[in-house]
Amino acid sequence: MNSMTQTYNAAVLQLAQAGIQALVDSNTQHKGIQTPAQESHFLCSWMVDSLKTKRFSKLVADDLTQWIRLGRSKGAGAELKRLLERIVFHYQTAKTEQLADAVQNLLAEFEALDWLVISDTPLTEKLKLEGDGRSSIVVCASQLAQHIQQGELIKPISLYVRGDEQQLATLALKHGLLLSQANKKNSLIKHHKTYVVSPKNNHVSLCLLAQTI
Repeated sequence: MNSMTQTYNAAVLQLAQAGIQALVDSNTQHKGIQTPAQESHFLCSWMVDSLKTKRFSKLVADDLTQWIRLGRSKGAGAELKRLLERIVFHYQTAKTEQLADAVQNLLAEFEALDWLVISDTPLTEKLKLEGDGRSSIVVCASQLAQHIQQGELIKPISLYVRGDEQQLATLALKHGLLLSQANKKNSLIKHHKTYVVSPKNNHVSLCLLAQTI
């Protein structure tokens, strides 16, 4: 695929799949199960070579740089194989249609879990939410009304969240949603992190990954 037209989603999925396959091929060649430390060392070296040879789109160059640094500093603790497996699972599970329904179903599930869910208020300025310690998720009513057309997401929708990030990642994945992470300083709701759902689940950086898949 031409790197000029390839999306980040496609690029990071291609990278992750290639890394896992390279590890499988290496293990087969050496006729034995490698230790986590050996697998991490192999993947780190493979990533270094991939970055040097520009094997993959420059869209994922920053990811490779970060993972190489992680592999060098943490060794087996970097869990690079697990990282690539999680990426493959997330990006193959992600939906490209009916994301508006997925967002509404996600909010309904959080409400059922006794999160404070607010989606009926337009957000035009920074606010502070008094949630009495409850986990909370806020979505701008104007975005829900204007960024959805004929049941499809046509513009990004921001979710302002204060709560267990891994629970958020797990439930988003359950509904086929990928969430990008925005700058906390840009959040309209104090003490809440901003996550974004984009049309067709296309993002420009790695999505929030669930630890368990």
